[in-house]
Amino acid sequence: MSKALTTGSPWRVIAAFSVPLLIGNVVQQLYHFADAIVVGRVLGVDSLAAVGATGSLLFLLIGFAWGMTSGFAIPTAQAFGAGDAAAVRRSVATGALLTGAVTLLLTVAAPLLAEPALRLLRTPEELLPEATTFAVISFLGAATTMAFNFLSSIIRAIGDSRTPLVFLTVSCVVNIGLVVALVGGLGTGVGGAALATVASQGIAVTLCLLYVWRRVPVLHVRREDWRVSRADLARHLHLGLPMGFQASIIAIGALAVQVRLNSLGPEAVAAYTTAARVDMLAVTLLASLGLAMSMFVAQNLGGGRPDRIRAGVVQGIWMAVIASVVLGGVLILAGSHLVELFVGDGEERVVELAAYLLLVNGALYVVLGVLMVVRGALQGLGHTMVPTVTGLVELVMRVGAAVVLGAAYGFEGVVWGNPLAWVGAVAGLVPAYVRAHKRLALEPVAPLARVAATRSRSRSRDRPRGRSWSTPWSRRRAPRPRVPATPRVPATPRVPATPRAPATSSPPSPSSATPGCADPTPAGDGSQAPTGHRLRRVTGCRAAPS
Repeated sequence: MSKALTTGSPWRVIAAFSVPLLIGNVVQQLYHFADAIVVGRVLGVDSLAAVGATGSLLFLLIGFAWGMTSGFAIPTAQAFGAGDAAAVRRSVATGALLTGAVTLLLTVAAPLLAEPALRLLRTPEELLPEATTFAVISFLGAATTMAFNFLSSIIRAIGDSRTPLVFLTVSCVVNIGLVVALVGGLGTGVGGAALATVASQGIAVTLCLLYVWRRVPVLHVRREDWRVSRADLARHLHLGLPMGFQASIIAIGALAVQVRLNSLGPEAVAAYTTAARVDMLAVTLLASLGLAMSMFVAQNLGGGRPDRIRAGVVQGIWMAVIASVVLGGVLILAGSHLVELFVGDGEERVVELAAYLLLVNGALYVVLGVLMVVRGALQGLGHTMVPTVTGLVELVMRVGAAVVLGAAYGFEGVVWGNPLAWVGAVAGLVPAYVRAHKRLALEPVAPLARVAATRSRSRSRDRPRGRSWSTPWSRRRAPRPRVPATPRVPATPRVPATPRAPATSSPPSPSSATPGCADPTPAGDGSQAPTGHRLRRVTGCRAAPS
C-alpha cells in the first residue's frame, strides 16, 4: 500500500517506515547467518574463509549497482510527493532502462574478471578455487539481485516499505531451505550456497512484478513513458552514479583491508568474515534508518514541506543515537557468544579476534548512526557532491588503517579502519547539512501544505488524508480550508395588510381611494400598466380589473 510521508508526526512516520526496513535487514542477515553456519559447519573454516574472501569483490561491483538503483528511486519519491503521476512513471521507466544496461554489463564482464581480481587481492591459494566458484555464480545471477533492488526501491519510494519486507522474508526462507538441501544434502559445495541465493532472489523478483502489476497502478509504465529524454537520463545519473560510486569507494577500502587480511593468514580472514556477519546486522539496522530518512526528505521536498524536513532530520538523529547505544551495548556484551555460532570447537583465536572487532565497532556506533541519517538527508535533498567527497575520506581512512596500522599492529590495527572512516565522514557531512538546514528555514511552505499543517495542529481529531491511488489523478482534489459561515441576518417582520374595501360596481372615486395609491389605469388614455408592474399588498393597493 502506497503512503505519502508528507503528513503526520515526522518521527512517527520515519519510525513506521523504518521498522519494515529494519526487520527486512534482520531477516536478510539471518539467511546470511544460515549460509555461514551451514558452510562453516558442513564444509569447514577454509570454505567459510573462501566465501568471505569474495565479499569485498562482490560489494565492489554489486554494491555499486545497488547504490545506483537506490539513487534512481529518489526522483520517483520526489515526483510522488509532488503528486505528479506522469513524472512517477517516467522516473520508473528511466530507472528500469539504466538498471538493465548496468546489469547486462555486469553479467557479461564480471565473471571473466573474477579469478584475476581474486589473485590481485592476494587470496591464499588454498582458498582460490572455492572463492572463484562462489564469485562467478554470484556474478552470473546478478540480474536477480539488481532487479529485486530496483523494484524494492521504487516500491519504497511511494511510501510502502512493508511489501518488500514480505517478499524478502519469502526469499530468505527459500534461500535457507535451498542452502541446507544443496550444501548439506546434495554436497554441491560453496557453489550451491551461491546458487541458492540467486534462485531465492529470482522468486522475490517475480513476486514484486506481480504485486506492481495487480496492486500499484501508479507504477504502471505506459508506452509513451519509455521515450525518456536526455534530461531524465541526466537527472537519474546525477543522483545514481554518485551513490553507486560512494558504495564502490567503500568497497575499495574494504578491498585494501582484504589484501592486508589475506597477508595475515586464514585465521585473520575467518575472524574478520565472522565478525563482519554480526557487525553487518547492526550496521544495516542503522542503514535502514538512513534509507528511510532519504525517502522522507525526498517526498517532503517534492511536496513543498521544508519545515517537516528540518524537524524530521533532527528527530531522526536522536533516534539513531538511541538505537546505536542499544546495538553497541549488545555487541560489546554478547559479541563472543555470537561469534561462536559460526565456528566449531578449537577456534579460540578466531573468536578472540572477532570479539575485538565487535568491541571497537560497537563503542563507536553512535558516530555511524549520525552518519547514516545525515547522509540520507543530503541524498534525499539531491546533494551528491558532499556525500561523494566524504566517501573519498572514508577510503583514505580505511586504506591508511590497513596499510599503516595493519603493518604496525596486525589484525588489531586493521580493525580501526571502519571507526576512523566514520569519524572522517561525519566531520564533512554534519557542516554540509547544517548549511542546508539553514537554507531550508528560508524556503516557503507550499500553501496547501501550510493549510494542512494548521488544521492538523488546531484540530487534533482530524486524521491525515492520504491519496487513494485507485482514483485518477485528474479527479483528486486537495483539501480546502474551512470557511466560517456568514451570520444569518434577522428576518424583517411582516407588516399586516390593510383590510380591503368592499367591492362596488362603480369604479372608486379619487376621494375614496386609499391614500398614497395611484390608479393603475389612468383615466382617459386606456393604456395598460407597464410590463412587470405590481402593486404591493402591504399598502392595501389593488389593481383594477381589466
